[in-house]
Amino acid sequence: MTSTPVLVLDNGAYIIKAGVAGVDWEPRVIPNSIARSKAEKKVYVADEIESCKDLSSLAYRRPFERGMLVNWDVEKAVWDRIFSSSCLNITPTETSLLVTEPYFNLPNIAETYDQMVFEEWEFASYYRTTPAALIPYGGLFEDDTGISPECSIVIDMGYSYTHVIPIRSGEVIWEHIKRMDIGGKLLTNHLKHLISFRQWNMIDQTAIVEAVRQTCGYVSMDYKADLDLCKRNPRKNPIVQEYVLPDFSPNSTSRTGYIRSGPGAASSPPPTNGAQSSSRKAADGGEEEQVLYMGNERFAGPELLFHPSDIGLKQTGLPETIAFVIGQMPVELQGMFWAHIGIFGGLGMIQNIGERLERDLRALCPTGFDIGIFEAFDTSAPPYHAATNLATSESYLSTHPITRAEYLEHGSGICRRRFGGPAYSVNPPGFQSGISLAEMDDEERERRYAMGLMEISKKGKAKKRAQEEEVVSGNWGGRRRRAMGMM
Repeated sequence: MTSTPVLVLDNGAYIIKAGVAGVDWEPRVIPNSIARSKAEKKVYVADEIESCKDLSSLAYRRPFERGMLVNWDVEKAVWDRIFSSSCLNITPTETSLLVTEPYFNLPNIAETYDQMVFEEWEFASYYRTTPAALIPYGGLFEDDTGISPECSIVIDMGYSYTHVIPIRSGEVIWEHIKRMDIGGKLLTNHLKHLISFRQWNMIDQTAIVEAVRQTCGYVSMDYKADLDLCKRNPRKNPIVQEYVLPDFSPNSTSRTGYIRSGPGAASSPPPTNGAQSSSRKAADGGEEEQVLYMGNERFAGPELLFHPSDIGLKQTGLPETIAFVIGQMPVELQGMFWAHIGIFGGLGMIQNIGERLERDLRALCPTGFDIGIFEAFDTSAPPYHAATNLATSESYLSTHPITRAEYLEHGSGICRRRFGGPAYSVNPPGFQSGISLAEMDDEERERRYAMGLMEISKKGKAKKRAQEEEVVSGNWGGRRRRAMGMM
């Protein structure tokens, strides 16, 4: 069993980071979706999307909805593509699988993971966990001693949500995880509406707007001052960018467009080759280019992470959420949590996120505590790197995964007991305190879970809860910045 290769799948809602532990240090980044091109009338699966030259009006189908894996037809097609000889060339029956799952994954969805892995693909063994639970095995918080901290806060800035997760002694503290309903998807949709209302109609151009957001977006260090700067003449404005949209012509060299002027313009590629550029002229002799003027659109979306109420979300901003989570920890340990705050997830790549967090947290942190912000160079990769570290350890295969033989003998119950996770807080009538849903047999658990849902639905309209339930997630990193405490 020691020679069994371990396939690592950091199965995100937007992209999958995949590779064989000990072989692929850098993961293969694969879109977790299926896309249909209206122009070519062709379906692209997973990494095939990268070969699509015309990204206009691509219609996407994603396996995740609201952060949960609900469409296994799509996920099966994506995973089949990953396992095929065209991608990673994996033989499941001879491979152990390490896959990430969402935080607070629902029991019936978790069971579907187990069934698909062992019954559909017949993997030799498998381990299912959350990204934050892998962070202690990575190097985000390592200093010169190479030792990870006893207490830390990780911020998982993903596609669907942003989670704030406390970790102590290598274990996630589930009851104090908090979730913000802001992720990359919301920011892209927000930018689509801003652009469509003010300039071009790009409601159906998801892929293009996503590229614009990732290229142009940044977190403002002074929101009001930047708003005032955007009112200046664009030619004398240090913020405004002219973003040329792709023309999707056969000779175009840019699939997603480029910055023609403004910050970041120097490294942008030309839109077309020489022949195409000279042939595309308008009636007045000018070039037929569709240009986006990115002013306050560059930072209005990311500002929602700090002020969700701007779009009507009744939630606190990210700095206040972090401070609240740390405030729930034992007083004698809070200084360690303040000193070790890590950022990971695709949304964490946005410019200035660490600097803004550091500044805003200083106003919330008690006097005398240090604030440490740790970021990965590529914030989407830390869970994968941490997973490969775990999977290549000598004891991994004998202590963590469930074998297919064990699953066939005991069913999904053994996965629930071995993989752990939070004790669900749905408390229907007759529910005995101290017994988690994972400890019940399948029939009793499903019966009580259904009763709990019915009980909640009866009370839902009669009484509004004063505080909505919150959840959270985590990450890993590589670059480190530290702000010393003020005495």
